[in-house]
Amino acid sequence: MKRVTLRHLRTFRAVVDCGSFSEAARTLHLTQPAVSLHVKELEHECGLALLERRGRRIRLTDAGHELLRAAHGIERELKQAEDQMAALKGLQAGRLTVAAISTAQYFAPRLLSQFCMRNPNIELHLDVCNRANIIAHLERDDVDAAIMGRPPAELAIDCDAEPFARHPHVAIASPQHPLVRRASIPISEFVTHPFISREPGSGTRQLIQGLVEREGLPFSPAMVMNSNESIKQAVIAGMGVSFLSLHTLGLELRSGMLAPLPVAGTPVVRRWYIVHRHDKRLSPAGQAFRAYMLAEASRIMTSFMPDTLPARRGASAIGSARSR
Repeated sequence: MKRVTLRHLRTFRAVVDCGSFSEAARTLHLTQPAVSLHVKELEHECGLALLERRGRRIRLTDAGHELLRAAHGIERELKQAEDQMAALKGLQAGRLTVAAISTAQYFAPRLLSQFCMRNPNIELHLDVCNRANIIAHLERDDVDAAIMGRPPAELAIDCDAEPFARHPHVAIASPQHPLVRRASIPISEFVTHPFISREPGSGTRQLIQGLVEREGLPFSPAMVMNSNESIKQAVIAGMGVSFLSLHTLGLELRSGMLAPLPVAGTPVVRRWYIVHRHDKRLSPAGQAFRAYMLAEASRIMTSFMPDTLPARRGASAIGSARSR
């Protein structure tokens, strides 16, 4: 494999990440034949098939899994070397890779924009994804930090999870819904209305499901959607009620498109966390980002939080944690 190049490996990774040769070509700004040629050359150097092509879908072979693991390791070592070069130069420079849970997309760009303005020499890469993909990022050790609503307890490795801001969740309905006129709504009444829920495994779903089941009531959503935006549009259309992170609702609450409901036990307040592997040596850029998030994020986020909420009727908060 002496003739294998970084370009070969990065093209291979792009094909795996994108799930197709055509998408990888668009991502890499190459032609599809060029991407196919790189993968074919790589397979020739390995002497084994790396991908199985089934129509438009691809699947890694056993050899492909091994090479992908090695490619991740090579990229990680190069990133660490780059960070150390920057540290030796005494610069707050280098690359910073952050993964953020999808709900954080409503505030992460503002936080990261201000961080980049303060640290113009740092090249930032942001991946907004679901919880499963963030867990995979941390397992592969290919991100400096992750922004999450719950520490990753399902990981087999130790992670440091530090809270940086409050994370309220509220019940919502369309302004025309009859519950909006109520001063107080018991959970037992709330669950009699069609409920639109996030998908199983979602942190938001786990919160409302726990709240309902602690009252001895069944949790049986009328509809399940895997997108906050889809849920908001469904609630606006009067298809049911829901329960979402307050950070996803700023525009709709301010404009009156949605209304918060004073359901007993809500708002439920958790924490946003910045997470990294316990065994990871943070680069100067990673250290600067961690310090910025812990010192500044809460204040910046509060400045654009909705200020119209039902009375707080019970909340819980989680402190700093090392999760395993």
